[in-house]
Amino acid sequence: MTQKIAFQGELGAYGHEACAAARPDFAPLPCRTFEDAIEAVRKGDATLGMIAVENSTYGRVADVHSLLPESGLHIVDETFVRVHVNLLGKKTAKLEDITGAYGHPVILPQCAGFLRENRIHGHTSTDNARAAREVSEGDDVTIAALASELAAEIYDLKVLARHIEDHDRNTTRFLIMSREPDYRKRGKHGMMTSFVFRVRNIPAALYKAMGGFATNGVNMTKLESYMVDGHFTATQFYAEIEGHPDDRSVQLALEELNYFTDKLHVMGVYPAAARRHEK
Repeated sequence: MTQKIAFQGELGAYGHEACAAARPDFAPLPCRTFEDAIEAVRKGDATLGMIAVENSTYGRVADVHSLLPESGLHIVDETFVRVHVNLLGKKTAKLEDITGAYGHPVILPQCAGFLRENRIHGHTSTDNARAAREVSEGDDVTIAALASELAAEIYDLKVLARHIEDHDRNTTRFLIMSREPDYRKRGKHGMMTSFVFRVRNIPAALYKAMGGFATNGVNMTKLESYMVDGHFTATQFYAEIEGHPDDRSVQLALEELNYFTDKLHVMGVYPAAARRHEK
């Protein structure tokens, strides 16, 4: 029986592209929301979940980091997808016909320059692949979708303009989630460790907590904060570091961090993707 990997969006979404690239032997399982994708893994409907966390142009994907700690899942891998945005229309449409284009709120800013230059009004859709499907099902040749070439193939649309993203390195990072952790040292480019923590309510707690990583030579690649349950006084941090919890330097850094926190939870240990080493 083929294992499944859940992603947010419909077939042809960039999450689908990520699944096909990173786990080609898994059957893609489209889900309406990130919560639904996480729940599919929790319930056992899928073995893995492919969760988008940040885009190099747009920034972090809203609300995802607040979902991950409560998901009960573990990060077991990461992958990067070069996001090529394409303008997809009906087979009879021409670029000059298009007055409106639909895409996810994350994708619209990624091609704002092209839309402005061509006097195309951007409209929001819950999913890029859904936008492509709806264009395919409709009759309006003035409406297009902002989506992948995979979506064009699936929904039999015409690529009116290819690679219209404003930045030539436009990339989305995905985390692969599982019900069970995988602490094995693996991969060719070192290991990453992700965790969430909440500092104790004492002066300079965050500064002191971070000191352990500096003094032990552990490189922190990400540190982001977000409110918990809407309280300004309850701030949680999401962090990523290079290294494995079994490394002595990481052990010492986490021990020092633990002293200044009232919550510390390791989200996952996984191999660093080759994309991190590209110039």
